[in-house]
Amino acid sequence: MTYVVTDACIRCKFMDCVEVCPVDCFYVCEPECPAEAILPDTESGQEKWLEVNATFSTQWPNITRKKDSPADAEEHKGEEGKYDKYFTAEPGEGD
Repeated sequence: MTYVVTDACIRCKFMDCVEVCPVDCFYVCEPECPAEAILPDTESGQEKWLEVNATFSTQWPNITRKKDSPADAEEHKGEEGKYDKYFTAEPGEGD
């Protein structure tokens, strides 16, 4: 089973998953995400996220250490439509 990161992570980036998430065992991260942004690809409607994850995981830097979340992270937690509102192909900061 593959796990994907959804738009629930956009503008939240709590990063609770980063330090507990071995790259080869992403399922370990799912319960650590307070925004519930990590989902199994077996749930319906995840095809878009498979494509987004496959594309940008090869382009963006790997983050392996937890950093501070954005100051307004809680304000965006649970917000609908974040991909359409805020997504950009520009990478965040890696380690």
